[in-house]
Amino acid sequence: MATSGMVSSPHYLASLAGLKILEIGGSAVDAAIAVNSTLGVVYPHMTGMGGDAFWLIHDPDGGKVHALNGSGRSVAKATRDRFRSTGYTAIPQRGPLSCVTVPGAVDSWCAAHEQFGRLSLADDLQQATAYARDGYPVSAGQSRFTAATAQVLGAHGPTARTFMPEGKIPEVGELLRFPGLAQTLDLVAQKGRAGFYEGEVAEEITQAIAQADGLWEIGDLASHQSTWGDPVSTTYRGRTLYQHPPNSQGFVHLMIMNILENFNIALLDTCSPAYVHLLVEASKLAFADRDRYLTDPDYCDIPMDELLSKQYAAKLAAQIDFERARPTNPEPMGSDTTCTVVVDSSGGAVSIIQSLYHEFGSAFVAGDTGVLLQNRGSYFSLDDRHVNRLEPGKRSFHTLMPGMMFQGTDLDLVYGTMGGEGQPQTSTALATRYIDFGENVQDAIDDPRWLYGRMWGDESQSLKLENRLGDATALTLSRMGHDVETIDSWSDVAGHAAAIQVNHQQGVLTGAADARGEGIAAGW
Repeated sequence: MATSGMVSSPHYLASLAGLKILEIGGSAVDAAIAVNSTLGVVYPHMTGMGGDAFWLIHDPDGGKVHALNGSGRSVAKATRDRFRSTGYTAIPQRGPLSCVTVPGAVDSWCAAHEQFGRLSLADDLQQATAYARDGYPVSAGQSRFTAATAQVLGAHGPTARTFMPEGKIPEVGELLRFPGLAQTLDLVAQKGRAGFYEGEVAEEITQAIAQADGLWEIGDLASHQSTWGDPVSTTYRGRTLYQHPPNSQGFVHLMIMNILENFNIALLDTCSPAYVHLLVEASKLAFADRDRYLTDPDYCDIPMDELLSKQYAAKLAAQIDFERARPTNPEPMGSDTTCTVVVDSSGGAVSIIQSLYHEFGSAFVAGDTGVLLQNRGSYFSLDDRHVNRLEPGKRSFHTLMPGMMFQGTDLDLVYGTMGGEGQPQTSTALATRYIDFGENVQDAIDDPRWLYGRMWGDESQSLKLENRLGDATALTLSRMGHDVETIDSWSDVAGHAAAIQVNHQQGVLTGAADARGEGIAAGW
């Protein structure tokens, strides 16, 4: 708890970088840039400069929540026919051909900073640059993910040299340095977005991809821009919940909350089979509409008013069978993402989700830049009939979904999570435990969780339960027709959530970090 500012992220060094910025007078946006740039260095398996970002920014002066879309568009040469003519039935999940969308995160940092930054961009990037240049101790998570992905990382020379120096998996506590990335961060600090999307960095990225038979041209980077918009929202038991609009799946969380509002959840137990079953069944119904409609809204008419209406939610709620699980076939999704939440001394707040998609993204480091590129574009479909089909200049279906909650006009909760398919499920568990059961934010994050649906590379449609939910709950859910799979007590599969509660009466901020990650909540 603290009174002047709070930050929470999935890596302790990143949280402390954000706290330092708050302590010297930076805004929530300044701190969020510091956190996410640092995460790209010390947590590189989850995020980085080569990925995308979605922001919600609360401006206390204007009394408004802004949505900033920092997701990249597909490059001009990325067409379905181009892939199909070379024998592909799907976009590769790794390597240069998986990099069909430009990274949007850096531009979003610059756009957010221009509107809401108080310090210089160089100040915000200073800690990340120092860790990249001077080294940082490898965490247990990074070492573990590197070992699991070693074969993929070793397929491309610059990637192997970056993350497995001398061909070895770095041990926990070993110092790792990224000199190329430090130079790239320096150029962004000096030149802003031009330091990344134009000039020597853009040329090196484009050349590296071209040499690997990729599809980029220099203009694909130069033309990219983030876009500002309004969030989507709904109400739940007197509170207003905000999410990022499409191409984010954030509306799915709001749909689930609308469905749940038709039931008296407070009569259930937070770890009971009935509670888990209800939330999973509501999620399945919302996922069906997500998979039907979600893509770049510039390319598809998404009936958001209907999807978020209370009348539609009541119709969906009536379809839930409290005795039997509903059979479905969800799409596989990536899970490796980061969530950062910040509240500053003036009441400004940020919830930002930043991602490479799969762990270590495309596994393609672009030349000497040190930039690990995302593989988010591999989620595009080559099927001409699919709503999320590949088209030049298009933003893909995105799992990233930052969240905020208000009571009246007062900010109440800043929250979010990583976890692909699990993001709307974990956000819903957190929100219902906080609202319906009155739990504090740390307990709401710590309570046992689950994941329904497939992870990328995993064809199972199982309901994965952390074993702390207990054998009796697992058995009951199995008898109801769920394909139950038990996972570890504090599993990465269940995502890494973060939250900050704002108590206006006391003037106190309460931050929470997820023990499933390697982060902390830190305030002053």
